[in-house]
Amino acid sequence: MVQQQPQPATSSGILDAVPLFVVVLLAVHVLALVFWMYKLASEKQPPRRKTQ
Repeated sequence: MVQQQPQPATSSGILDAVPLFVVVLLAVHVLALVFWMYKLASEKQPPRRKTQ
């Protein structure tokens, strides 16, 4: 009978961490987008001048 060799633990640990890494990356991008929108909305606009 042929015995199967056990899989190395490092590769399964890395594969288990990939979904967590993707979720963290998405969360960071969403927070950066919200921060950018807040900065854009809260900056003071220069007063408009009428040109004739």
